[in-house]
Amino acid sequence: MSAQNTSYLKQLDGIRFIAVSLVLIDHWSDEKLKLPLGFLGVCLFFVLSGFLITRILLNAKDKDEALNRSHGFSLKQFFIRRTIRIFPVYYLTILILYILNVPPVRDKIVWCLTYSTNIYIAIYESWLGVIDHLWSLAVEEQFYLFFPFVIFFIPSRYLVRVLFGFIGLSILLRLVLYLNGVAWMASYVLMPTCLDAFGMGGLLAYFFYHKNEKVKAFVTNKVWIGVSVLLYTGVIMLSKWVSEGQSIITIVFLRIFESFLSLFLVGNAAYNFGGIMKGILENKLSIYIGRISYGIYIYHNFIYNFYHSSPNHPTIRLLNKLPIIANHLPLKFFFLYAITIGIASISWFLIEKPINHWKEKFGY
Repeated sequence: MSAQNTSYLKQLDGIRFIAVSLVLIDHWSDEKLKLPLGFLGVCLFFVLSGFLITRILLNAKDKDEALNRSHGFSLKQFFIRRTIRIFPVYYLTILILYILNVPPVRDKIVWCLTYSTNIYIAIYESWLGVIDHLWSLAVEEQFYLFFPFVIFFIPSRYLVRVLFGFIGLSILLRLVLYLNGVAWMASYVLMPTCLDAFGMGGLLAYFFYHKNEKVKAFVTNKVWIGVSVLLYTGVIMLSKWVSEGQSIITIVFLRIFESFLSLFLVGNAAYNFGGIMKGILENKLSIYIGRISYGIYIYHNFIYNFYHSSPNHPTIRLLNKLPIIANHLPLKFFFLYAITIGIASISWFLIEKPINHWKEKFGY
């Protein structure tokens, strides 16, 4: 059962493709779009991370107990494997940006090196230009630092309650921050305020791992999938009606509905979508983009960002020479996507994939 429950799930790479594409659309489109697609894309990544990490750790815990060994072994293996996957490209990027003196990397180098740019944004209520997007990687890393201890050292019979507690705690924290007049970005970027997304993914993984047929029936029920879409759409429409800017709806409640929708997307991909979604998620290009999505996410902001790229940016100078592409948003998106895939592919084959092979030496 353990081997089956941790087997490769092809459609989840397709989910990564959807998540990273939502972020790119948001960062590369002009202000007229005014849809929080980037919010949804990041939340989808968080739910997916919660699902995958919980699934891995549950399997490792079972192996530890079956072999009568300390959980310290699996903790060590987990952190080594995460380090191999995450650190090389991240720190190489920071090093290059530092050498090239790309603002604000040198000024904020300690925050970058310690995966705490999200904390900087929350404390100083200020974004960080071309390295804005690194906040979500900081959130993921901070989650990885404590969550394995939750899985390994809290009795399994309490885990579902703890994960539901994550959801309630994050909503409560966002509400407290809102009522105390704290800037909206703090509620958005702090790790504890993102725990509802990770909690949703964790709950899905728990029931998926233990083969709960009732949960499978719920997650794959078309009516509930439709409800999740309607709830998310309704919250977006209500938030626009209340205010064009940030409001209690977007600050406190939007992420829970994003997480709920993401739960069904990830869940159905885990149990294998059929129909049109199966074709999208199992398309070879979707799977490939999903596989290299970490590099795409890291590099895309440096290739172009509607909000931060200066007029002298090489990509903007290139677009100025191609007015047909520059003035046509879909063409511009595909053009930028092609460049980003090219750079992420080089990174994947020259750096990430060779280094990832080292993980084989640190199995559970």
